[in-house]
Amino acid sequence: MKNNTSLGALLTMLAMLCFASMDAVSKSLVVDYSVGQLMWVRYFLLCFFAWFLVRKQGVRAALRSNKPGLQIFRSVVAVFEGAMFVLAFRYLPLADTHAVAATSPLIVIALGVLFMGERAGTARWLAVAAGFVGVLLIVRPGFRTLDWPLLLPLAGALLWAGYQLLTRLNARYDQPSTSLLWSAVVAFIATSFVGPLDWKWPTAMAWVMMIAVAFIGAIAHYALIKALDHAEAGAVQPYSYTLLVWAAVMGWLVFGDIPDHWTIIGATVVVASGLYTWHHNRRAAAGPTPSP
Repeated sequence: MKNNTSLGALLTMLAMLCFASMDAVSKSLVVDYSVGQLMWVRYFLLCFFAWFLVRKQGVRAALRSNKPGLQIFRSVVAVFEGAMFVLAFRYLPLADTHAVAATSPLIVIALGVLFMGERAGTARWLAVAAGFVGVLLIVRPGFRTLDWPLLLPLAGALLWAGYQLLTRLNARYDQPSTSLLWSAVVAFIATSFVGPLDWKWPTAMAWVMMIAVAFIGAIAHYALIKALDHAEAGAVQPYSYTLLVWAAVMGWLVFGDIPDHWTIIGATVVVASGLYTWHHNRRAAAGPTPSP
């Protein structure tokens, strides 16, 4: 593994820009096409991307899993997580959606303690509580009518956190290439049950946009892989929050959406909580500072 934090940070920010662009295109598509159809086409194209990455290893070899049940469950969770966010884009601005979704690293802490026996000190729980306060500032229950679509990115963040824990657990048994191929194949099979039900034949431009979503997503994932090849995950994690900035810019440029001040304040609290957790983890990993 190379050690170039600056390059890793740039690649991470590129990945976040690609994710925000992919979401902007998905938001445009979901107005005219069903979520099931969009997910079906996306995972069909992802199968080709996965095949391209594992072709040297061989598809049969890559499909050999030590925990196929875990692979299936993890992949299905990813399908529901993706569907929640695509559906949220139909009703909510990009910035609002990602502001709520930014709580996922904090949810990972809570789920890790509950289901994986991980330990979390007072500082981490305070960060989780602060992140929850940030979400309340965005949603503002009691101060305005609670729009049910705001629950979609929250459910998506919960599912994404669960997916990360399942991926962490799955890494004990299978190689990344195996997990990638299972994710693509299982997701395509799962969405095949709903994708054709509300099929609407896309226009030529819609096909271009759907292909663009898959292609941009592939670039995003590849950029993240390369970022982690050049720098440690902990070193580039803070730069993943630039997704909120890119989402706000895309929402403004493409849809004319400008986040209100409560959304900005809430997102700031959520990001600050996540960055504090990252900083606390780094200090804990480094150990006590030696006395002079």
